[in-house]
Amino acid sequence: MRHTKLRELDVSRMGLGTMGMSAYYTGAGSDDAESMRTIQRALDLGVTFIDTAEAYGPYANEELVGRALAGRREGMVLATKFGLISHRNGGVRQTDGSPENIRGAVEGSLKRLGTDYIDLYYQHRVDPSTPIEETVATLSELVKEGKVRYIGLSEAAPETIRRANAVHPITALQTEYSLWTRDPEAEILPVVRELGIGFVAYSPLGRGFLTGQIRSLDQLDAADFRGSNPRFAGGALQENLRIADEVAAVAKEVGATPAQVALAWLLAQGEHIAPIPGTRHVSRVEENAGADDLVLTSDQLNRLSAIRAPVGDRYADMAPVNR
Repeated sequence: MRHTKLRELDVSRMGLGTMGMSAYYTGAGSDDAESMRTIQRALDLGVTFIDTAEAYGPYANEELVGRALAGRREGMVLATKFGLISHRNGGVRQTDGSPENIRGAVEGSLKRLGTDYIDLYYQHRVDPSTPIEETVATLSELVKEGKVRYIGLSEAAPETIRRANAVHPITALQTEYSLWTRDPEAEILPVVRELGIGFVAYSPLGRGFLTGQIRSLDQLDAADFRGSNPRFAGGALQENLRIADEVAAVAKEVGATPAQVALAWLLAQGEHIAPIPGTRHVSRVEENAGADDLVLTSDQLNRLSAIRAPVGDRYADMAPVNR
């Protein structure tokens, strides 16, 4: 597995997102043993970058990752997030970037992950009630204390990124990016490249849609948040199938899977980009890792880039993102 840099932080070019092992998607939490095997297989394949968050579960995903990495922490880049749970308000789901909340959150994450430091600590969502300068100043203190090595932001707007980076170097900005979501290309990617910040692409397979495996809402269980997501619900899924079909057409040409093609397109968008495809299955993590060796032609890349945007917003409520 090749590597890239998120500012100064060396990571495998392909990471592993673990959210779906414990929350939000069909089958989450149903087979922790297989999820642990998936994490460990990723490590065997050279994936060094593992992404979790206290909000996934909540807490269950960090505990799962901690168990899976026991005895294998050396050389791993472990990323987690705070800010969607307010520990100063009884652990309610609420955006909270206050210094008090950060202090409570980091101690909990360290314990659940079974480690004495976090490699990359993200603010999960920007808290409009706490100045970003105040949040980042507290994170900078955690770096000095050795509890955190590098600081990240997730779904932050360009001006917020600039303000945060002026307080302490931001190592990575995590935002949804794929052939399913091209939003970062307009403003976010230019800003992070200007500032030397790495980019972590979450949902690089369009919440599984780009694999071509999701053809109907009947395939999702009642707890799967995609059932109410604007790009899946209300007939949008059927309209958006053209995107998955165009990816599948290129995959057939190159003898790869649609997932590998979607990831290879993303990796071709420039240096210092690390996608973190998520899966609960060993076979899928093996498939995703194979995208590291797939090189698409200029014509194929252009055809994929020309795919029209999907119908529907990426969240039912877009207020918490890009702020």
